[in-house]
Amino acid sequence: MTEDTTGTPREQGSQWYDGEAGPLVRPYAMTGGRTRPGPTGVRFDLIALVTLDAAAPADNDTALGPEHRALIELCRPETQSVAELAAGADLPVGVVRVLLGDLLELGCVTVSRPVPPAQLPDERILREVIEGLRAL
Repeated sequence: MTEDTTGTPREQGSQWYDGEAGPLVRPYAMTGGRTRPGPTGVRFDLIALVTLDAAAPADNDTALGPEHRALIELCRPETQSVAELAAGADLPVGVVRVLLGDLLELGCVTVSRPVPPAQLPDERILREVIEGLRAL
């Protein structure tokens, strides 16, 4: 164990971390200064579901940054929403959106966007179907 600049003990080899300020890598550094995902500016809803694609690199592939690999590892066991990925990776949602845009362009992930409310069936129709089923 060593002490950081604040006198807080930390393990050797751990990420450089300031106990009070948090990680010293700023979000814009993780995204290369970008604030929008991909060249087309695709937006990811918080509830959009992200699934790992079969073409995703192995966890030891160093072609991607550590944040990209962390998102891949979070998606490996099961499909995750954008909000869940942000929480699991402990990154701001804006950063996760940009990183997911990169992974989408590389073919590492697929995204299922939620159905817009305008395309959902009318509640009245659903109630009529339920009543019809009950009548059977």
